[in-house]
Amino acid sequence: MYNSKIIGLGYFVPENVVTNDDLSKIMDTNDEWIQERTGIKERRHVIKGEETTTTMGVKAAKIAIERAGIDKDDIDFIIFATLSPDYYFPGPGVLVQRDLGIKTIGALDVRNQCSGFVYGISVADQYIKSGMYKNVLVIGSEVHSTGLDFTTRGRGVSVIFGDGAGAAVMSREEDAKKGILSTHLHSEGQHAEELALIAPGMGKRWVTDIIEDNDPNDESYLPVMNGQFVFKNAVVRFSEVIVEGLQANALGKEDIDLLVPHQANLRISQFVQRKFGLNNDQVFNNIMKYGNTTAASIPIALTEAWEQGRIKEGDLVVLAAFGSGFTWGSAIIRW
Repeated sequence: MYNSKIIGLGYFVPENVVTNDDLSKIMDTNDEWIQERTGIKERRHVIKGEETTTTMGVKAAKIAIERAGIDKDDIDFIIFATLSPDYYFPGPGVLVQRDLGIKTIGALDVRNQCSGFVYGISVADQYIKSGMYKNVLVIGSEVHSTGLDFTTRGRGVSVIFGDGAGAAVMSREEDAKKGILSTHLHSEGQHAEELALIAPGMGKRWVTDIIEDNDPNDESYLPVMNGQFVFKNAVVRFSEVIVEGLQANALGKEDIDLLVPHQANLRISQFVQRKFGLNNDQVFNNIMKYGNTTAASIPIALTEAWEQGRIKEGDLVVLAAFGSGFTWGSAIIRW
């Protein structure tokens, strides 16, 4: 019986920086309005035709593999979390396998949106603990900018999201007191439509319906979000799943060395920080620079925290996420 641990981290974001002032030139918004509601100052957008969800994931993965000190052919399995795949099908997991030139290993695509990376970590953890695989590559990558409404009509959603990718290589750890101590996953589908992209799909409208109607006012293919409802649920579920993880390991909030929350909204992170009585050194936020990158937000933040020396051997690191589905989860890690 093994534990699993993260042995390599990497991230990639596009060079194209989009500030709040840039957005104010194309929609009725301003820097103060965006920062007050989200904490975001800027985000990254891909240049169409140059970067995709897969290509960014590959770049992040190459860094993580190099830092792990292994060869790409040592990877036994790929898990790719995203809500913005290059193709409707196949998913990006197999595209990463192809683009990295890895042998014909399995590739799994995870569709849990903001919680996707935590879900991916949990799946990898179980595979490694069971002995099925030794080295698992977990990627979270998103391209939001090509699917948002950059007019005043869509500003409530479009100002929040950015593009980017993060990756982790997970491997075996024989010391049961180190690595991924536990993961905790939840969902509540009754609120699925509160944060969703409804069409095209089987439930509402197909692509053929959208084309046939040719309605310039059709908004069914754009993401929708009940912001206040999502916020209220997020702060509750974040807190619950963190406590659940700590209690499962006989730990308390005072044992947390670093909390890396999904970068959904700086106000959510600050609320959770106050509730747990954590100081600024115990919480890592970078949403100010990148916006909400959904499945990529935790691996990007985790990598930056590690690069900045915010994570040391023996530290207790807590990952927590909440998002569309609703889905939420946490991972308790002894570094």
